[in-house]
Amino acid sequence: MLDNISLAADAATLSPVALFLQADWVVKAVMIGLLAASIYVWVVILSNGSALSKAMKASAKFEQDFWRAGDIDKFYEANGRENLPSAKVLAAGIGEWRRSTGGRRVDRDGTRDRLNIAMNSAIAIEIDRRAEKIGTLATIGAVAPFVGLFGTVWGIMRSFTAIAASNNSSLAVVAPGIAEALFATAIGLFAAIPAVIAYNSFSQRINRLESRMGLFADGLHATFSRELEADL
Repeated sequence: MLDNISLAADAATLSPVALFLQADWVVKAVMIGLLAASIYVWVVILSNGSALSKAMKASAKFEQDFWRAGDIDKFYEANGRENLPSAKVLAAGIGEWRRSTGGRRVDRDGTRDRLNIAMNSAIAIEIDRRAEKIGTLATIGAVAPFVGLFGTVWGIMRSFTAIAASNNSSLAVVAPGIAEALFATAIGLFAAIPAVIAYNSFSQRINRLESRMGLFADGLHATFSRELEADL
């Protein structure tokens, strides 16, 4: 009976809350930093995952409606200023088209080149903006395990210090420090693993969005080229 009570007390002592409270200020700082990083990772995952999914679906519908429209100018005036990736490509293309063809003399080859540059620039800006939002995930995924490892090393050092101070190498003396060390490592992995998985997933989805925008830009470029040829 006493053994069961002792085991229960030991389990309570090694609970996550107890481990945090028993840790010294260095390990506590490591744990708090890693917990904050983990919370930030999930905020980025939830916010960017939802926003990216909505943007891809809305862009697909925007492109479908555009290719069904009979008048490009009317469609642009009605929908071209929406905050969508494909809409930004269209806005860049229409803007450059109007600037290049607004004069008396139209340089057809130059217009094609400028259209290509304008739409590709719009794609690059949009992709860079979205990639920047998930860049911290890669940083956390790479750094968090090493921060947790620092907490591990510090906790083990405390365990050896406790052994030296008490002149006792029993498990009761070294267990708290080792448990704190392993707990810091666990928190580091808890922050790093979702960050790495989410970063890879978002990178793939952003690449698909870039491909979609590129195909839409190619279609627009072909449409504008046909308009230039029709004016010959």
